[in-house]
Amino acid sequence: MWLAFAATLLIVDNLNLVGKSFTREMLGVFLAATCVVILGALDDRFELDAITKLAGQSLAAGVLLLYGVQILWIPINGIVILPTNIGQFLTVLVVVICINAVNFVDGLDGLAAGIVAISAAALFGFAYLLAVENGFPRAGAPSLVSAIMIGLCLGFLPHNFYPARIFMGDSGSMLLGLMLAASAITLSSQVDINAAFSESLVPALLPILLPFMVLAIPLLDFALAVLRRTRAGKSPFAPDKKHIHHKLMELGNSQARATIVLYLWTAMLAIPAMASAFLPLWQALLIGIALFLLSFMVNKSKFDLTTKRVKVDFE
Repeated sequence: MWLAFAATLLIVDNLNLVGKSFTREMLGVFLAATCVVILGALDDRFELDAITKLAGQSLAAGVLLLYGVQILWIPINGIVILPTNIGQFLTVLVVVICINAVNFVDGLDGLAAGIVAISAAALFGFAYLLAVENGFPRAGAPSLVSAIMIGLCLGFLPHNFYPARIFMGDSGSMLLGLMLAASAITLSSQVDINAAFSESLVPALLPILLPFMVLAIPLLDFALAVLRRTRAGKSPFAPDKKHIHHKLMELGNSQARATIVLYLWTAMLAIPAMASAFLPLWQALLIGIALFLLSFMVNKSKFDLTTKRVKVDFE
């Protein structure tokens, strides 16, 4: 995935139109991604302690800051331009949380890659449509990062879905988590809030809220894991088998079916959140309801992807 990221940037840099998106920010994203890949590889090989991993993740966030990737404003009682130190702190916090959220959810074959692909698609759709609606540059860093994530995940997923032949490890999951955070932060920093959101504050919330919506399932799993392990007197990074995907399997779901249900739950939150910026709210809600009903049907079905047999039981 890292090699594909690097190759894509080399190609993009030589294209006339898309090459405009290869900015100083994109170089920062690539360097920070390289940092977390090295950190993840060391963790996969030597099982680094939690403090070392946290320091390495913070270092990667610091690289983003050096290259101008930073949260500049938040929508609180209007638009609040953040002081530099507060913006830097929030940037590091968001990056570390996103990295660990994706890392924690990487517990089933294909789960992290699929969830990140769906999340990246929602971010790309929002970034591109926002550019079209408001005349912003379409070949920007947010669109490029999210498009690359989609490609990385779709290329990796056929080999990683159950039964997996290859695994991304901590190096891969932390790479995807950092790229998601970088895509969301560059999106919010490149939006001209005065021009785009002069009529309503609701769209202004989306660049901040959308990353949390697209990562709602990993973030919820991350928060519950930290709370659960802390209450038990363990390290927040200590592994266990009480994640959301483990709970779904305890209910009788196969690994593949539990993965698909979590895909649908992610889409149920991410796609309506993205669509609500450009469609009437009732249409966005209908999309979410349809995806929820589909996830319910998949959860109730006895679909085995390995044998291609289907048995539905709604009792």
